[in-house]
Amino acid sequence: MAGGRRRAAPSVREFKYNKKRVRLVSQGSDLKDDARCILYWMCRDQRVQDNWAFLYAQRLALKQELPLHVCFCLVPKYLEATIRHYRFMLRGLQEVAEECAELNISFHLLLGYAKDVLPTFVMEHGVAGLVTDFSPLRLPRQWVEDVRERLPEDVPFAQVDAHNIVPCWLASPKQEYSARTIRSKIHAQLPEFLTEFPPVVRHPHPPSCPAEPIAWEACYSSLQVDHTVKEVEWATPGTAAGMAVLKSFIAERLKSFSSHRNDPNKAALSNLSPWLHFGQVSTQRAILEVQKHRRSYKDSVDAFVEEAVVRRELAENFCYYNENYDSVQGAYDWAQTTLKVHAKDKRPYLYSLQELEQGTTHDPLWNAAQLQMVREGKMHGFLRMYWAKKILEWTRSPEEALQFAIYLNDRYELDGRDPNGYVGCLWSICGIHDQGWAERPIFGKIRYMNYAGCKRKFDVEQFERRYAPTHSHL
Repeated sequence: MAGGRRRAAPSVREFKYNKKRVRLVSQGSDLKDDARCILYWMCRDQRVQDNWAFLYAQRLALKQELPLHVCFCLVPKYLEATIRHYRFMLRGLQEVAEECAELNISFHLLLGYAKDVLPTFVMEHGVAGLVTDFSPLRLPRQWVEDVRERLPEDVPFAQVDAHNIVPCWLASPKQEYSARTIRSKIHAQLPEFLTEFPPVVRHPHPPSCPAEPIAWEACYSSLQVDHTVKEVEWATPGTAAGMAVLKSFIAERLKSFSSHRNDPNKAALSNLSPWLHFGQVSTQRAILEVQKHRRSYKDSVDAFVEEAVVRRELAENFCYYNENYDSVQGAYDWAQTTLKVHAKDKRPYLYSLQELEQGTTHDPLWNAAQLQMVREGKMHGFLRMYWAKKILEWTRSPEEALQFAIYLNDRYELDGRDPNGYVGCLWSICGIHDQGWAERPIFGKIRYMNYAGCKRKFDVEQFERRYAPTHSHL
C-alpha cells in the first residue's frame, strides 16, 4: 500500500489534488501572512494515511512552508456512546499521535467541545488556516458551525469529505429516493475520485513548540459515559489492526462474499465496519485493495462495491439532506401514512426496552442477534434487518420502535451513531429507500420479515446455539 502511495506521488505537493473534495466554510479564503502553522482539526477520520483532509492540510503547510499541527477535541459524552466506543477511539488516536510524531507533525488532544477549546488554540498558535473533515450528522455539523462563528475572521476554514469516495455534496444535490436513483450518479463520478492516495510525508517544517505530552489514561477521567458496556475481544482498535482485517477479508472471505454474505453462520463479511466508522481505515483504501481481485472474484467485488460505496454513500446522502434522519418524520409520505393507519393494530407481544436489551423475548433468533450485538459490538448485517423489524412488531408505536432500535444500536454496536445505522433502522421500520409491499397488520405496506423466512435462508438453530443466553445478567 505504501508502494502504491509513493507511485501516486512523492508527496501531496507533487500530486494533482482534486479541489472538488474541498469546500470553504468561512467567508475569507486567503491565508494570513504572519501566521505560524496550519491546523487539521481531525474529527471523523481518525487516521494519518489515506486521508484527503490530512493531505489537504499538509499540502497547504508545504506550500506555505509552515509547520503542520493536528488536533482532536475529546467531548465528555456523545449520544449513547459508552466506554466500549471511547476506548476503541482513544486507542486508535494513540496510534495516530505516535505516527504524527514520527512525521514531525504535532498532535494535540484537546479536552472539551470544539467551540470552547479550538478558537483559543487557533489564536495561541497563530494558525494560518484550519482544515477539518466531514460528517453529515447533526452534532458534528453543529460543531463545525460553532467553530466557524468563533474563529477569527482572517483564518480561512476549509472542509474536506475524507469519508466518502465521491464527496457527499457532489454525489447528488438532493435527497435520493433509493439505491437505484443514486447508483448511476456515483458510478459516473467514481473514475474521477477513486484514485490512489499520495503519502502523508515527514513534514520538513518542525513545529516551533512541541505538543504537550498526552496523559492518555487521564483522558478517561474526563469522560461522562457508561462504563458497564465492556470492550470487545475480537476487534483491536487502530489503523494497523483495521488494515490487517482488510487483508484477511481479501485473503479468506472475499471469495464467498457474494454467495454467503446473508448467512450469519458463514464467515463471509468484511467485518470492517468498526474501523470504517471511526475513520481508522479509509473506505477508499478498502475499495482500491478489493478491486485488485476483480478478475478472480468479479461477483464478490461488485457486491462489495455496491454495499461499501453505493449503499453507504446513499446513507450519507439521506442524513445530509434529511434533518429527520433519526425519526419517523424522516420517512416518505406513503410510509408515514401506512404506519399511522396501523399504529393501533394489536401487537402479538409488547416488550419493554429492558426486556429487549437483555434479549429475553419469546423469539430465540432475535435474542441471539441481540446477544451477539451486546457481546461482540457487531450484529450480522442480515440479522440487523430482522432485529429492527421485530422491534416494530413488538412495541407500542413506530416512534417507540425506532427510538428503541436506535438506542440499542448506538449503545452496543461499535459502528453505532453512524449514517449507516440510522438508515438501517429507518429502512427496516419506516421503509426508507424501499418500496411499498402487500399490506398486513402492524407493518402496513412496510416490508415484512419473519422467523420462517430466516429458516429458509440459513440454519437458524446453529446461530441460536452460538449465542445462547448465559444466565448472568448482562
